[in-house]
Amino acid sequence: MSEPYNELKQVDMSIQSAQRIIGHATMSMDPGQLHAAKEALATAKQQYQDALKNPTGMDGMFLEHAKETIEQCEQQINEALKP
Repeated sequence: MSEPYNELKQVDMSIQSAQRIIGHATMSMDPGQLHAAKEALATAKQQYQDALKNPTGMDGMFLEHAKETIEQCEQQINEALKP
C-alpha cells in the first residue's frame, strides 16, 4: 500500500526540485546550471513516466497536474536555451 504513495511522493519531490533548479538556472543563465536543470527535468519526466505505468486509480488528478508542471518547466528551460 505504501509503494504507490512513495512513488507519487518521489515524482512530486523530483518535479519540485526541477522547478527550483530551473528557476535558478534561468535567472542566472549560467550554462552549467542550465545543463543541470535540463538533467533534473529529465529525471522528473522519467519518474513521472514510471508512475504512469503503475496507476492506482486515485492519482489521476495528481498525475495531470504533474504533467502540466513538467510541460511548463520544459517550456521555461527551452526558452532559456534559445540562442
